[in-house]
Amino acid sequence: MKVLVSVHEPAAHRGVDGSRPAVGADPAPATATADAFDATTPAGEVARLEVRRLVGEWLAHEPGARRGHDPEEVHQVRVIARRLDATLGLFKRHLPASLVRARKMAKALLRALGATRDLDVQLEGLAAYTRKLPASERAALEPLKARLALERAQAHARMVRVLEAEPARRWVETLTAATTEPEAVAADGDSAREASVASLLERRVRRRFRRLRKAVDRLGEHSSMDDYHRVRRRAKQLRYALEASARLYGKPADEMLRSLRRLQDELGSQQDASMARGHLIALAADPACALPPATLFLMGRLAEHHARVTAQARGTLAKHWRKVRGRRWKALRERLAELRDAGPDAADPPVADAALTLAATADSSSTGPHAHPL
Repeated sequence: MKVLVSVHEPAAHRGVDGSRPAVGADPAPATATADAFDATTPAGEVARLEVRRLVGEWLAHEPGARRGHDPEEVHQVRVIARRLDATLGLFKRHLPASLVRARKMAKALLRALGATRDLDVQLEGLAAYTRKLPASERAALEPLKARLALERAQAHARMVRVLEAEPARRWVETLTAATTEPEAVAADGDSAREASVASLLERRVRRRFRRLRKAVDRLGEHSSMDDYHRVRRRAKQLRYALEASARLYGKPADEMLRSLRRLQDELGSQQDASMARGHLIALAADPACALPPATLFLMGRLAEHHARVTAQARGTLAKHWRKVRGRRWKALRERLAELRDAGPDAADPPVADAALTLAATADSSSTGPHAHPL
């Protein structure tokens, strides 16, 4: 059975003019064009199409990020770099060695982009908090705003140096060349590249769900921010594995993705508030900042506000996790198995897959003595 799907992305994932990035004219099988693929399409072909699409988005947004006037452009470029890193990791055994090596540069770019984006988030949070204050108190936060703006300008200058350096330019050239070369060979050889996308992602999605469940199971009353960040990272990895070809799985994937995004949003709010609070405490303790007493007083109130946001986010995680692990996971698991059994790799599934199936069945149970409260 072939399930033909379109890979037209939503407007939020297109170029700045709303059009799809150019994809070149390299020869490809009919089911692996830029417009459609099916469950039997080789995983390497789907990965190359996705990398090529993301490179087009990078080229569309990177100039705006370098200019630095619009924080959203920095955010978009960071998201694109994260998705490139995720795609290169997800399909690493099915891609040319040059693409696998390119992942190192993606991580370096993420670090450079992250510092600027974190300060953009803190400035946006400060502006929102300031708007709620009486006019008589707003002026007291201007020194803090000026300090954050200075740090943001410095971080942006460092980011631009990284983006304009030769390694970053070679990185884009490598990604472009590797995804337009018709004879590209997977790092582990042709046999790895020929695995179907449905077969590969069925294993990846199951494994990543298990890792997410284990990370949630470790959470407790005294869990650290690192513990919660691990959950967020696992949720993001599962989401990216699903988004790589979500249209193969239809409604079950759509519902799971919505639940994962809500879970991620809560974890993201918690992390942003925790980072902002830590930064405020560090600034207040730094004598070189020399902030006025009125500013320090309001910074203390703002830090308390961030602490409440963190606590509130932790309190809502249980609800969001129940929606991820319940009927939505059961429906998605059934759809994954359906496509796997219908594909060319159905005969003789590996023993490891059978173990994953049994483990995933146990994971999906939302009741029972071992069910975690989240």
